[in-house]
Amino acid sequence: MNKKKLKILVSLFALNSITLYLYFSSHPDHSRRKSPQNHFSSSENHHHNFHSSITSQYSRPWPILPSYLPWSQNPNVAWRSCEGYFGNGFTLKVDLLKTSPELHRKFGENTVFGDGGWFRCFFSETLQSSICEGGAIRMNPDEILMSRGGEKLESVIGRSEDDEVPAFKTGAFQIKVTDKLKFGKKLVDENFLNKYLPEGAISRHTMRELIDSIQLVGANDFHCSEWIEEPSLLITRFEYANLFHTITDWYSAYVASRVTGLPSRPHLVFVDGHCETQLEETWKALFSSLTYAKNFSGPVCFRHAVLSPLGYETALFKGLSETIDCNGASAHDLWQNPDDKKTARLSEFGEMIRAAFGFPVDRQNIPRTVTGPNVLFVRREDYLAHPRHGGKVQSRLSNEEQVFDSIKSWALNHSECKLNVISGLFAHMSMKEQVRAIQDASVIVGAHGAGLTHIVSAAPKAVILEIISSEYRRPHFALIAQWKGLEYHPIYLEGSYADPPVVIDKLSSILRSLGC
Repeated sequence: MNKKKLKILVSLFALNSITLYLYFSSHPDHSRRKSPQNHFSSSENHHHNFHSSITSQYSRPWPILPSYLPWSQNPNVAWRSCEGYFGNGFTLKVDLLKTSPELHRKFGENTVFGDGGWFRCFFSETLQSSICEGGAIRMNPDEILMSRGGEKLESVIGRSEDDEVPAFKTGAFQIKVTDKLKFGKKLVDENFLNKYLPEGAISRHTMRELIDSIQLVGANDFHCSEWIEEPSLLITRFEYANLFHTITDWYSAYVASRVTGLPSRPHLVFVDGHCETQLEETWKALFSSLTYAKNFSGPVCFRHAVLSPLGYETALFKGLSETIDCNGASAHDLWQNPDDKKTARLSEFGEMIRAAFGFPVDRQNIPRTVTGPNVLFVRREDYLAHPRHGGKVQSRLSNEEQVFDSIKSWALNHSECKLNVISGLFAHMSMKEQVRAIQDASVIVGAHGAGLTHIVSAAPKAVILEIISSEYRRPHFALIAQWKGLEYHPIYLEGSYADPPVVIDKLSSILRSLGC
């Protein structure tokens, strides 16, 4: 067993070394020497007073994840395969502006040249979306029409969504070039956008609009109040207060970071004007730092920026409207026997969330407390979600309190083994506490609702019991369980009332299968 673990650790170390080599060999602009006094950001005009949350800090390393598999470019990834949907199916590289790596090899990788920036996209035929990245990119927050963002929710009650969603003026983003014939021109045309960043069913494709705003300028027009030296991930969000949609954003950001081969966790810049939410706790845990675009008080330049696709473009969302025939499997099995119909990517991502909060990820079994296994009941409760929200949550289970109390009473009299019934009032728990409750649960019970999306972080042997009213028969959590390889059981209701004995009977059957 010890030899097996040693082999796995050696393999992971080798993969990490290869990733670092590939990153620095393919991103010559990023390999310039940084000042040790300011590794992350530097200011060219010291008289400016900046209020962004970005500080001179190092990027956090990626944690070692048991389910990790290589993300290196593989042109043989099959169309609509599981890797195409959940992993690196971004196999078509399109160079729009190229660097001059030959100069760096000739004169040394730390030599700074006056040549311009670079930009490229990786397109996924399966997802019909692109991950784009570039260097020497300038963002002018004043040319982005949106609210400041990051405010306390209570201070912006009633603000419209249109005020929060970014609208980009031409030149809101710029890239420095040396070819005078390109000065003042746009980076891409309509044909490029339609081919590599199609709108599809998305009514407002903000990342497409961002790229459409990029203008090419010469050195004389490329002025930066601040340089961001470390890789940064630019993100625009929509349903930012909803856990399901935010997890699609987290996943997209994670995939973009891996596809572009970032050697460490990037810094985040929210290019939107949404207010602060509880979910930011996880954003900050997953990545190196977080700031809002409007927090910069002047034009800011990125040595290396990665543009994350919208959460609507991930398999987690697309699976609601198209068939994604994939099943969860262990990374160990897929490493030995690759299968286009199986994936370990959601398990990898769930481990990333757990590791981000400092929880162990190397265990396969759910820990039992002194008294017995945990049964987590994910609850729905009233809370204020966003400026346009009234604070009332629509009930998906009309007698939720009765069902929970019945389960708790039944568990107290359960003679075969002791059970811990946990009340998952997530709206009033920190994100770290929510993830802890999920990872420690043997059985996760709940009515259909965004809180169940947390099952991406559940232990491999956890069992999901979803109570589904007639009004909300949607496949969100059955699909996540399938793609992650979790055992899943639904209880379909005729309305929104659940008969407690029926729920208890199903729960009892699940616990017997777990040896309780």
